[in-house]
Amino acid sequence: MKKPVVRKIHWSVLSILFSLFATSAGASLFEDDDARKAILDLRQRIETVRLDSEQSASRVSEEGGSLRRSLLDLQNQIETLRSELARLRGSNEQLSRDVADIQRQQKDITQGVDERFRQFEPVKITFDGREFTAEPAEKRDYETALALFKKGDFAVAQTSFLNFFKRYPKSGFGPSALFWLGNAQYVTRDYKEAIINFRALIAIDSEHLRAPEAVLSIANCQIELKDNRGARKTLEDLLKTYPRSEAAVAAKERLVRLK
Repeated sequence: MKKPVVRKIHWSVLSILFSLFATSAGASLFEDDDARKAILDLRQRIETVRLDSEQSASRVSEEGGSLRRSLLDLQNQIETLRSELARLRGSNEQLSRDVADIQRQQKDITQGVDERFRQFEPVKITFDGREFTAEPAEKRDYETALALFKKGDFAVAQTSFLNFFKRYPKSGFGPSALFWLGNAQYVTRDYKEAIINFRALIAIDSEHLRAPEAVLSIANCQIELKDNRGARKTLEDLLKTYPRSEAAVAAKERLVRLK
């Protein structure tokens, strides 16, 4: 930036020297006053050149300073823009994470709602040779009553099965529940009620998987009640109706003992 000023000073100095040389060559042509005047004029010209040079250098320095300040301001603006851009990117990333979290929460809520609805929806069940639909609560209550029977809590199991029938009178578990209710009553020696429930099972579904066992259980109750004649008739009916069942094998053995 300072080269033009240097050239200007250089040419100015050369001009002054040339003038000085010319003045010296013709000094004899002037009087002393003229010489002093020429010298003063030369000094004035040199001073003018010096001031012009200093002013030019000052202007160049000021312009350079102004340019540097402009560049510094521009750099600061660029850094500010970069910071703002970084902040916006960070906000965008956070927003993306927030949206993803909300979407996951919505998915979890939807799955939770679906899961809760499924807890009340009827499900298809295959049990004791029969296929039917049952509510989850219905299945749970039946399994609870059966677990009590298997545990040996026969009196509590009876109550649980009776409550089951009150809640689910048309349940697909009905024949099986009658069978286990009758067995619980047989164990507690409530033979007459047991016979009623075994016969109810056969009346509802004579082809049920538990039907042959129910007929055999009726005969057992009759034997306990000293009704051997009735028991013999029941066992004979079992052999006729379910000749290939496992219960029929046991019926033959009991008939031998009753004769």
